[in-house]
Amino acid sequence: MATHPGGLTAPGATALAPRPAVRTRHLVRRFGDRAVLKGLDLTVAPGEFTALLGRSGSGKSTLLRAVARLDHTVEGSGELTVPERVSLSFQDSRLLPWLRLLDNVTLGLRGPGARRRGLTALAEVGLEGRDRSWPHELSGGEQQRAALARALVREPELLLADEPFGALDALTRIRMHALLRELHARHRPAVLLVTHDVDEAVELADRVLVLEDGRISVDLTIDLPAPRSRRDARFQEYRDTLLTALGVHGPTAPTGTKDSDDHHA
Repeated sequence: MATHPGGLTAPGATALAPRPAVRTRHLVRRFGDRAVLKGLDLTVAPGEFTALLGRSGSGKSTLLRAVARLDHTVEGSGELTVPERVSLSFQDSRLLPWLRLLDNVTLGLRGPGARRRGLTALAEVGLEGRDRSWPHELSGGEQQRAALARALVREPELLLADEPFGALDALTRIRMHALLRELHARHRPAVLLVTHDVDEAVELADRVLVLEDGRISVDLTIDLPAPRSRRDARFQEYRDTLLTALGVHGPTAPTGTKDSDDHHA
């Protein structure tokens, strides 16, 4: 399988055609005799916010690791194209406890502007003045804010997020959703968000995919203005469509339904 950081221009395309932020063709990943990704095709446009849903074991995190170039055992006769600058965000903030907050955010950055960039990133996520704090002095929500700052300080072309809000309480999740929308609008990276929360996917994403049996089974464009209200009838229509695709009867499912095995999804 050929990996092409920075992307490729398709034959016949003009020089002005934007390169995709993610492009996979015929991607395969096996664990023993079990194929998790089965010739998966996916294209994510620059600046596009895409959410990925799927039942437990459907391969969401496997796909994310492949796109992050962390899994070198992915097979395929096609291609895996990603940009040079890729950042990751996880459910666990992954802050190093022996480093103060600014040093965590700028970890790996070089050059005289690293400190300034780190301070700017902390201010953007509402942590101005906390640069000397230790990770254990922060709440869970603040730690995730710091993780977002660390991801965005590198000015990524692609942000990969694996259930970054899954461990947060409901009120903190709402605040983090608003923050992520604001940061995406400001920095415009492409985002590939893995989530089990259907409402979160509809609220945040331009496009929601459902992964089933190793392939994309649903590709749904979310045409709603921001900020989005869960009371909007169209929000409920998108939600019901996705829940039905996940094997949950949408109209009877409570708000905040996740695509977990508890709901046969």
